[in-house]
Amino acid sequence: MLTQKQLDLLQFIHTRLQREGVPPSFDEMKEALDLRSKSGIHRLITALEERGFIRRLAHKARAIEIVKLPESLENKSFRPKVIDGDRPDGPRPRGSVSVEGSAGNLVPLLGKVAAGGPIHAISEARAEITVPPNLLAGNGPHYALEVDGDSMIEAGINPGDVVIIREGTMAENGDIVVAAFQDHDEYVVTLKKFFLRDSRVALKAANPRYEDRILPRDQVEVQGRLVGLIRSY
Repeated sequence: MLTQKQLDLLQFIHTRLQREGVPPSFDEMKEALDLRSKSGIHRLITALEERGFIRRLAHKARAIEIVKLPESLENKSFRPKVIDGDRPDGPRPRGSVSVEGSAGNLVPLLGKVAAGGPIHAISEARAEITVPPNLLAGNGPHYALEVDGDSMIEAGINPGDVVIIREGTMAENGDIVVAAFQDHDEYVVTLKKFFLRDSRVALKAANPRYEDRILPRDQVEVQGRLVGLIRSY
């Protein structure tokens, strides 16, 4: 049996993982449960881990995964529509790849993302690709983009690679994200490292040939974070 506080914390972590793909910070947990200090959160986390409901991953900040849920929460679990067998009847979108006989999830391929100079904003899915489950971060919505440019090459991301993005608006410093912003008359979508500095965001390349983009926080829209990569040789 879990106490009400333990159950509330487990539900809060579960909801955030489903929605954002990353667990909440200890400060966010403390605020959500209306506790006075983070020591109370540490005790609740330890109790949940000892009872086998969560697992803390070593050598990673904010790395918590849900191992199981009590029946009271299982019945409320989020059921995403982006899963095999849940697409509408009728012909597949042009360019989609069949997953019959293969293990994986269908993920929309939305076009190209700039890892270099600006390109036009992503519009709509041009195809679907099959992505192995181990490249996905939880059950939330994902999408794929083809990389255009070499600004992230020192992060191991080459032109022509297909990156798998966990949809969401939250990011931590150092995350590689899909970010959108207005550049004069053009709406730009780019793949860069995200750093929040006071009220400004730095979008950093992983290539010394490219300068950082420093923008006001309210002018940058995070559209997801990198969780996987597919490369063709």
